[in-house]
Amino acid sequence: MTQPRINMVQCLSPAGLHRMAYKEWGDPKNANVLVCVHGVTRVSDDFDALAIAMSDHYRVICPDVVGRGRSNWLKDPQFYVVPQYVSDMVTLVARLDVPQVDWFGTSMGALIGMGLASLPETPVRRMLMNDVGPALNFDALKRIGNYIGNDARFASYDEARAFVRAISTPFGPHSEAEWDKLARDVLRQDADGRWRRHYDPALALAFRTLTVENAKQGEAALWAAYDAIRCPMLLVRGAESDLLTRDTAQQMTTRGPRARLVELPGVGHAPTFMHDEQIALARDFFLG
Repeated sequence: MTQPRINMVQCLSPAGLHRMAYKEWGDPKNANVLVCVHGVTRVSDDFDALAIAMSDHYRVICPDVVGRGRSNWLKDPQFYVVPQYVSDMVTLVARLDVPQVDWFGTSMGALIGMGLASLPETPVRRMLMNDVGPALNFDALKRIGNYIGNDARFASYDEARAFVRAISTPFGPHSEAEWDKLARDVLRQDADGRWRRHYDPALALAFRTLTVENAKQGEAALWAAYDAIRCPMLLVRGAESDLLTRDTAQQMTTRGPRARLVELPGVGHAPTFMHDEQIALARDFFLG
């Protein structure tokens, strides 16, 4: 089986320099690059199964967005926002030294991709958006913010695993081995032996300051970005998702890039793309 390489790229925020880690799969000289970016509290390891399946054709790049996983935490948490993440991805693409990339984004990762794809002279050639859109359900955002801000510590791995599984129920059915991987990828053990999720708790700052009013302002900016995108797009929606509503998904098929929509039954926010039938969707879109 192909083994990944762990690399680092140095990026810049208004608060100074930080290092962003990324996993790289496949031939490092391959000019065909697929960038896969995770959700708000997840990590690059989420894409292991997808990366293995795609690395026969692509050099697959899976970053840990700053503040998560192997990457640094920002010195000033007010910059845990999509424009900063887009800036970091521009730096990453420059490091890869390729003229264009294909993009797979889950939730936050798709919003980052949307921001990059909306820019003139974007390097994004094709994009799969996994269960997110320009209109975000306010109640769902507050739900996500509540568990981000819960910096829980657990006495045992089993307790921590149970917590991750409970908050991840919308991912849909998974085997015990898959739930174990989904938990282990985002859990770390502190020096005192207690277990915690592997991200900066200050990520919750943006959610604490969220109001209906500024959410509407953000939504207008996101729709403007979406409408500016011209690359081919596949939109995947968990049929039970509370973040991406069916109405918003339908609007996305008639505006901007006019995404092709696929809904996955029995799944909420968000499909994990660990299963063969979901991976086949991505392969068909990117390689078909």
